[in-house]
Amino acid sequence: MGQISARSLTSGGLLLAASLLATTLVATSAFAQTGGEGLSPTLAAVKKAHAVRLGYRESSPPFSFLDQSGRPIGYSLELCEAIVEEIGVEVDDLNLKIDYVKVTSDDRIDAVLGNKIDLECGSTTANAERGKRVAFSPLMFVAGTKLMVPKASSVQSLTDLKGKTIVVTRGTTNEQAIQAADKKFSLGLNIVTSPDHEQSYQMLADGKADAFATDDILLSGLIARHKAQDKFRVTGDYLSYDPYGIMFRKGEPQLAAVVERAFRKLGSNRDLVPLYNKWFTARLPSGERLNVPISLQLEEAFKAMDDSASANN
Repeated sequence: MGQISARSLTSGGLLLAASLLATTLVATSAFAQTGGEGLSPTLAAVKKAHAVRLGYRESSPPFSFLDQSGRPIGYSLELCEAIVEEIGVEVDDLNLKIDYVKVTSDDRIDAVLGNKIDLECGSTTANAERGKRVAFSPLMFVAGTKLMVPKASSVQSLTDLKGKTIVVTRGTTNEQAIQAADKKFSLGLNIVTSPDHEQSYQMLADGKADAFATDDILLSGLIARHKAQDKFRVTGDYLSYDPYGIMFRKGEPQLAAVVERAFRKLGSNRDLVPLYNKWFTARLPSGERLNVPISLQLEEAFKAMDDSASANN
């Protein structure tokens, strides 16, 4: 297989993430110039309902998943809760209720567009195609498509799966990445889809697929959650570059400004890296430990959110 360059994917992805952030900053500036009179549609609805609706995923650890009591928890949800606090400041209601709404990879964008949720707190890639329909927070994680295979499997890369069955979760960028690679390298893959990461995992566990393709961190999270380190492994070159963000409705500069402000407060208080470590290097509430140190790219993105450093210069 001609190797897919992770470096080129990363470079392009960083430019895209920077572009999406720049768009948010322009929108924020435009709102500031209007004087901020009135509330945007989402914020007005939140103020009226005294509640913010957070979309969560059931099986995207450590971003968004259910604890043993069935309560939604995770890294993305904690970021969303910080945004809710900032929304409370903006709408002058510091006692906003949080309503948790289940979403899937397939319906999450429609849930935002259809006004079923206000913030999507999962593991969603912020790319240019999606950016035409929805808005994203600043960068919160960097991932990429890899493969999960049985530990005894001889598969090391996607080309080793020629003519075999690979499962992907419907509505993900991973599905697009596998379809593109299948076409590019004429692999004749049997690509099957499932509605949820957990069900994709179960297809692999049940022997109904030879590999499961999704973001590397989600694969590691599922292996840890199922304590399946002796059964499965993550392998292959990166097949995509996926910068994650919190998703919300497009065309509301005031809401974009609030999301941006929440991230900058976390950055200036030096809370972003400890929050990352809580979910990616420390032991999870369910007992597993992912041991995934923060990447240099994400660390630099978090430093850019620190307004206190520039203020002191």
